[in-house]
Amino acid sequence: MVTVINGDGMLLGRLASIVAQRVLGGEEIAIVNAEKAIISGSRARVLSNYQHKRSRGSTGWGPFLPRRPDHLMKRTIRGMLPYKRPRGVEAMRRIKCYVGIPMEFSGNEMEVPEEAHMNRLNNVQYVTLGAVCTFLGAKF
Repeated sequence: MVTVINGDGMLLGRLASIVAQRVLGGEEIAIVNAEKAIISGSRARVLSNYQHKRSRGSTGWGPFLPRRPDHLMKRTIRGMLPYKRPRGVEAMRRIKCYVGIPMEFSGNEMEVPEEAHMNRLNNVQYVTLGAVCTFLGAKF
């Protein structure tokens, strides 16, 4: 059975660490509304950090940073897994990320981890993952 997590209003890093721990334990997780996850900090700083990550390196050799919010969410989770080892490869296969809510999960009950919720944020400045991806050139 797949656990469905709603990413609306969740802090990206905290959500990624929670999901990484759970998939390493053998749980299958689907994250919906990935574009509504938030990154704390001022808009200018967050956008410049992601722009710097995206422009670093060359087009042929990488590093490659995805533009779409669902792919960027999965890439953030990948950074918290041993993704080059068999255990991490299996864990990555148990993660699914979606923009919006697909039809197969529309009737399901969605989990909202409280430790990743925006209410824990002391700073009122934040940017949504969708806004960052739109800035990077995504069309979703």
